[in-house]
Amino acid sequence: MTRVLVTGATGFIGRALCEILAGRGYVVRAALRADQTLPPWIAERAVVGDIGGATDWEAALTGVELVVHAAARAHLLDDARKGAQLYFETNGNGTHRLAQEAAKAGVRRFVYVSSVKVNGERCIGRAFGPLDPPAPQDAYSASKWRGESFLAEVTARSSMSAAIVRPPLVYGPGVRANFLRLLTWVDGGWPLPFGSVRNRRSLVSVWNLCDLLVRLLIHPAGRGGVWMVSDGDDLSTAELVRHIATAMGKQISLLPVPVAVLRVAAGMFGRAGEIERLCGSLFVDITHTRCELGWTPPVSVDEGLARTVAWYRSGHKRAPAGS
Repeated sequence: MTRVLVTGATGFIGRALCEILAGRGYVVRAALRADQTLPPWIAERAVVGDIGGATDWEAALTGVELVVHAAARAHLLDDARKGAQLYFETNGNGTHRLAQEAAKAGVRRFVYVSSVKVNGERCIGRAFGPLDPPAPQDAYSASKWRGESFLAEVTARSSMSAAIVRPPLVYGPGVRANFLRLLTWVDGGWPLPFGSVRNRRSLVSVWNLCDLLVRLLIHPAGRGGVWMVSDGDDLSTAELVRHIATAMGKQISLLPVPVAVLRVAAGMFGRAGEIERLCGSLFVDITHTRCELGWTPPVSVDEGLARTVAWYRSGHKRAPAGS
């Protein structure tokens, strides 16, 4: 049986990925920051500590043929300079170290979960694609781009192949931040000021993302390149709210507040970044992914939202931090 090492195995994406991999017959080994209780579909564990430029991966990679690197540092810190250093240490140097050690250990393929933020923060006129020049706008996205660059350097000097995936907003059980707030707002029945928002956003359910990650582990075309992913249906924030309301069986009132007013108000309360993610456009073109991999998102937006709402209504316990 094929053994695959998953980093971030207890995180938002990693938990779903490990269950899918096990269901498809893989032996799943979780790379962990610290020892902990794991679900039964994770067959093996390897405690590696914090991920960075000096992490010892030897034991974790023994006998491993495939790697999915889903772990990342993504939380914000009050100290911007210290936060940037941590981003680059984990997402940049940590990816470099893992790629080097994986190639040395004879890993056949390495799949790296990057971010659409490597392309930029906002689309103007057209979708982001895999061949667009990187344009990271903050320390987090710059660190993910550095991780991509280091991975490319390693694969250029070894027989290991690598695929890079740049997902947009990922939702599903354990989702946080703006998406969880939207669920809470819709559930509360409050009027929401997004009736005039005519943006376009790509999103991807954790099930569709994980399905693509598994496809890239085995497909001949997955030996390299950058891959964009989404649910295949881009939505405005207003449309997303309506879809969530339908999944919840709720009536929702969307107030036609001008976007300019929303941005000014958000700026006054230090929420400019959050309102931009709700009002700005960021969408991706998955034509290349569909054609080269023969891949179609297996879960529709409505089904993905219904599953996410079911999780939310079950008590939406916070997902544990990725390891």
